[in-house]
Amino acid sequence: MSPNIWLNTFHFLSLVFVALCLGPALAHLLELPNKIILARDDYFTVQQIYRGWALLGVLIVAALASMIAFAWLARRSPAVLYWVLTAVVCIVAAQAVFWMFTFPANAATNNWTEIPENWQSLRVRWEYSHAVGSILTLAALMALIASLLVRTRAPA
Repeated sequence: MSPNIWLNTFHFLSLVFVALCLGPALAHLLELPNKIILARDDYFTVQQIYRGWALLGVLIVAALASMIAFAWLARRSPAVLYWVLTAVVCIVAAQAVFWMFTFPANAATNNWTEIPENWQSLRVRWEYSHAVGSILTLAALMALIASLLVRTRAPA
């Protein structure tokens, strides 16, 4: 296969996997205004809808792998490479936010099955860290779209 086919393939895969990552991320962002005001018992009940969502980590790994491959293939095109690396940084930053803020809240509540004394501060941490992650994931998708625009712009 020609190098351009590989470039197109990994560009496409990067867009698809980041878009798939954005779905659950935006779900967290959009539910925030209604969930943040729930009473304790209601909040802990609603949190159970996320059981099994850890499997979505496969999409994050796939997004990062496809973007790294895309970046490698685009390394001779600085304008494209800039946008791909921006997308990678956004996804890595979203993961950093998750592991520094969201995951510890999950651990402190045993995945929202135990109610610690500081559950309200953990809820705020959990909800807003997911909001930040969703914005970073959206920024990653926008960067990949920008890389597509750079790749397909008409020659001067």
